[in-house]
Formats: sequence, structure tokens, C-alpha cells
Amino acid sequence: MLFSTLSFTVEAQINAPKYVNEYLAIGVGARGLAMGNAQTETVNDATAGYWNPAGLLNLEDRFSLSLMHAEYFAGIAKYDFAGFATKIDNHSALGISMIRFGVDDIPDTRYLFDPDGSINWDNVQSFSSADYAFLFSYARQFPKLPNLQFGANAKVIYRHAGQFANAWGFGLDMGLQWKKGAWQVGVTAKDITGTYNVWAYNPATFYDIFKQTGNTIPENSIEVAAPRLIVGGARNFSIWKASQQEDAEELIGALVSFGADVTFDGKRNTVLKTDLLSIDPRMGVEFHYKKMIFLRGGVSQFQYIKEFSGNEKLEFLPSFGAGFAFKGFVLDYALTNIGDISTVSLYSHIFSLKVDFGRTLKRASNAPKTEKYY
Repeated sequence: MLFSTLSFTVEAQINAPKYVNEYLAIGVGARGLAMGNAQTETVNDATAGYWNPAGLLNLEDRFSLSLMHAEYFAGIAKYDFAGFATKIDNHSALGISMIRFGVDDIPDTRYLFDPDGSINWDNVQSFSSADYAFLFSYARQFPKLPNLQFGANAKVIYRHAGQFANAWGFGLDMGLQWKKGAWQVGVTAKDITGTYNVWAYNPATFYDIFKQTGNTIPENSIEVAAPRLIVGGARNFSIWKASQQEDAEELIGALVSFGADVTFDGKRNTVLKTDLLSIDPRMGVEFHYKKMIFLRGGVSQFQYIKEFSGNEKLEFLPSFGAGFAFKGFVLDYALTNIGDISTVSLYSHIFSLKVDFGRTLKRASNAPKTEKYY
């Protein structure tokens, strides 16, 4: 197991640089995952540090906390997210997020055999291979551009494979959101300067065994995650109001989001691709009752899959979900997976919790335009 883990890491660096830090493209929060990752234009909570830092200005309350845990491949891989965001004033907000995607308890079989050739299971220990990301976010709205919001992330990456190797990386993201009536538009530019992962290996832990078995000895190296552009648009629809008055309470409403993930690292297996860029479209819809009960669905990851007959078939990944909000607590659920769109897909049940507190007090019409919280 150790050999395959390290060999995969080396191959990923040499042969597939376009998939560097791909765990950061999975998505966070059950709401976003249920809507096919169509979030960059509508995100309004602590997950904005991941989707679009400009969305931090959409917090309804002063503070927002979001937590998510998911497991993939029958619990072998664990994916966790924690995010916190706060408004500083009317025009700015801060956020901090942490992501971990890891496989724990990997058997270390280097010393399975004793010097006499006999198997000694007591010598088998375990290690973890995990990827971390820490996002420090800031959002700002300029008074002269009331419909436009800006945001940025400073991103720190840490990856490790037990005691055998580790990497540090740094990068920057930028985002904006624009709102006009029922319409919303969002753009997120990730890794705008390239995110560099500097790998350092510990040959003392594997050199002798790799030499005996003919494996390639990995060397210290640098991986670069190319820039990625995420664009999206959304529209809110009011389906049923409590009365015919314009300011009446909305009982049933809908949100339709659509967008695309644009990469610039060569051809990927997406529905639209050229030698320069690849475009992966997605779409999501959310229905709500009094903004308390939510039903969601989405489609994403459109790909042409070659069948045994040699014909290509267009497939996509559907996702579904629901949510319940009550007094600042929001529990969301999603049924989806992280990228296996084959005929036999292993879907995962994903739950996330959001807590909003420090509610904004309503301003009197003649009061100064400064928010107050309790």
C-alpha cells in the first residue's frame, strides 16, 4: 500500500500537472453540492471563503459558522470543512476557512518481513495521507458601486503522506458579485498567480526498499496549479406571496443558478474543450417555503464516456438535497459524489450545519447608516 501511495504521488506530479490540488475543486457545504456546485453567484454564508469571497458581504447576521463532514469510498476518504465569517461594517467582511481531505490508517508494510523471511504482522503500522487548505478571506463593497462586491483569498496549502513526504503551497483567489433586482452574477478567479506546491521527500524512510524493488526514487519538486475561472448567473422567482401587495411576504420561491468552470491547463474530459481551455457547465435549482424548508437539485460534470462499442455517450452527475432553517440554525443535506459519473456511481450522503448569530438590528429611516448588532 505504501508503494502505491508514493508512486501515485510521483505520477501525479510528472504526468498530470493539470490536476494539482484537485481536492479544492470538490465543493463545500451540502447546499452547494446539492445544486451542482452552482454557487459563485449566490453564496451568502461562511462557505463564501471557498466559493467566492465577495459573497461574505451577503451575511444576514454579523457572524456565520459552517461545518461539513463527508466520507467517500465506503468511508476510506474523509472530507471536512469548517468556515467562519463576520461583518466588520456595512461595506466589509472577513472570513477564515479550513479544508481537509485525507485517507487515514494506511498500512505501512515496509517491515512486514523479518530478516529470516517470515511474516510479522506486529511490524505493520499505519500512516495518514492528507491535504489541507487554509483560506483567509476579505470582502469589500465600494460606496460608489453599490451593486458590486469584491473579495480575495490568501490561500495556504499543506499536504503530507505520513513521514515520507510533505508539501507547502501558497496562492491567491479573487472574486466579485453583482446584483440587480432578481438577477445575480458572480465570477471567481482561483489561483490567479498559480498556486505553487513545494514537495520535500524523506528518502531515509523508503530509499533502501525502493532501490531493492526497482521503484523510482522521488526527488524534491514543485507543482503549479494553473488559474481557474468560475462564472455564474442566477435569478430569483417569486411563486406565491401571502397577498397581492408588492412587499407581501414570499411564501414559495425559487432560485435558478447556472454557470461554468473554465480551466486553462489543456484539454480535460469536459463537454467543451480546446487545446487552450476546457469548459465544464453546471446548473442548480432551489425551491423554498418561507425560507425555512428547501428542496434542491443540480447537474454538473458533463463528460463524453467511451463505451465498449467505441461510441461516445454524454453523461453527467445529478445531485439532490434538502435543507431546514430555524432561528439561525440551518441543517442541509446532499446526495452526490465527487466525480465518479460511471454507470455504477457511489453516491454519498453529505450533511452540513450552519449557525448564524449576532442578528442585525433594523435601522430607523432617519438613523445613521451604521449597523448595530446584539
